[in-house]
Amino acid sequence: MGKGGSLSDGVLKKILLSYTYVGIWIFLSFTVIVYNKYILDKKMYNWPFPISLTMIHMSFCATLAFVLIKVFKVVEPVTMSRDLYLSSVVPIGALYSLSLWLSNSAYIYLSVSFIQMLKALMPVAVYSIGVLFKKDGFKSDTMINMLSISFGVAIAAYGEARFDTWGVMLQLGAVAFEATRLVMIQILLTSKGITLNPITSLYYVAPCCFVFLLLPWFFVEMPILRESSSFHFDFVIFGTNSLCAFALNLAVFLLVGKTSALTMNVAGVVKDWLLIAFSWSVIKDTVTPINLFGYGLAFLGVGYYNHSKLQALKAKEAQKKIGQGDEETGKLLEEREGEVGMGKRSDSQN
Repeated sequence: MGKGGSLSDGVLKKILLSYTYVGIWIFLSFTVIVYNKYILDKKMYNWPFPISLTMIHMSFCATLAFVLIKVFKVVEPVTMSRDLYLSSVVPIGALYSLSLWLSNSAYIYLSVSFIQMLKALMPVAVYSIGVLFKKDGFKSDTMINMLSISFGVAIAAYGEARFDTWGVMLQLGAVAFEATRLVMIQILLTSKGITLNPITSLYYVAPCCFVFLLLPWFFVEMPILRESSSFHFDFVIFGTNSLCAFALNLAVFLLVGKTSALTMNVAGVVKDWLLIAFSWSVIKDTVTPINLFGYGLAFLGVGYYNHSKLQALKAKEAQKKIGQGDEETGKLLEEREGEVGMGKRSDSQN
């Protein structure tokens, strides 16, 4: 009974911890999205400067990551040569800066609910770019699934009450750059055996993002901010907003590290539905039945895609175990053959 009870307690504890990690990530992701919308929307805080907001986030995250690594030594920095940094980290930083800039800009023009619906295209973009860079193989059934997701998002867009072409272009651009960044991480870093946790990732990538954003900021937003003498930097608003953004990066590492990337994908769907409900009930954004029908179709496509990935992962793990079993069996046979050989040599010597 003791052993059975301890096993049940251990399983229960693991389940509760997994749900806790999921809950923390959903809460922080939800908070960052709504907070960014609040700051950037002209009807709310009315500070429509997405490049400046992204630069504030990057400078805050880079500084905090530097302190955690160099002062408190929470994690060890990854050994990285100058050539590797320029050839791998800098391109990833450029893509990340563009993704954040465009996604934050979209909040000025689109509702939170519609942005979440457009984000359902992320698997489509990742798969398409993966095939383009020959990281993934083309499969007709997967492409049909991608088309079904795209069709669902197209219906949701058709039913959008506050459709804004420029806002949609910004969000689609953000999805494309983010998908490219994810594929480039696999090609430029993971394939070379380099893995970065959120702290080391921000330590290396955040300064790059800040530098890349300086040029557009200098020409696009700095002149307007210079003329706006009424603006005073609110340390409480921007400080807590940046802290939430940094905490979200840590929550991603915690969730993926303690569960799996697939769990985060499933949790992301739950978060999207919560954001749509919040956008409709609290922010009073218009969510039409056609919106929900289209996103429902896209949701089914994303769910099937995640299910297919899970099945493929299970098959790969099973194949790996079979390979390990065959290898162990081979070693045992070699050892036994060696023992038999030793016995024969002893007999011949006798």
